Amino acid sequence: MTKLDGPRHGPHGGGKPGHLVVLLHGYGADGNDLIGLAPLLGQLMPDVVFHAPNAPQPCEGNPFGYQWFGISRLDPTIALAGVRTAAPLLDAYLDETMAAYGLDESKTVLVGFSQGTMMALHVGLRRRKQLAGIIGFSGMLAGAELLQSELQNRPPVLLIHGDSDEMLPHTLTQRAAAALTGEGLQVGVHIAPGVGHSIDETGLQLAARFLLNVFDLPEPK
Repeated sequence: MTKLDGPRHGPHGGGKPGHLVVLLHGYGADGNDLIGLAPLLGQLMPDVVFHAPNAPQPCEGNPFGYQWFGISRLDPTIALAGVRTAAPLLDAYLDETMAAYGLDESKTVLVGFSQGTMMALHVGLRRRKQLAGIIGFSGMLAGAELLQSELQNRPPVLLIHGDSDEMLPHTLTQRAAAALTGEGLQVGVHIAPGVGHSIDETGLQLAARFLLNVFDLPEPK
């Protein structure tokens, strides 16, 4: 089985990691695309270590990037098959990375962007032990109809999406939130006005607040 690897950052305080954030990039990018968030967030949470693995496949549409799976016009059947295929690799990466730091799911959050959000939601909701939380930017939920039978836990979830997203319409996040709420999850949603397929300052601030909350860390003075 292919092993995932990619850049990492922190902890900002220089000590032993007390919490883990795994950043899952979107289609055609790589771990470096999201690890840039780590120094910004790390200042607020100095015991957190950040990992941003590269997806397992070279990207079909960008020879310099990676993909979690091939895409086809948001075909829900292909998306579900894709996340299922990549899920064991991400699960193994989480197990290995948590074990390396002596941490468990209660100290771990998955953060996804676009295709990475599909992976975070699929894997995070099906692990035996509940993660501290899941954050999804500009993504969608694959296989919503399977949640009732496959859901293993109910971590807090934050979904953020720009209302001017030209790649994935923000209605996909609203649909995901409705499906998750329907299964009893606590879901925060922020639709960012005027924002495209990207993460803006407000979205980053909301993510930081969510992380501090689920990790039960003090707000910086």
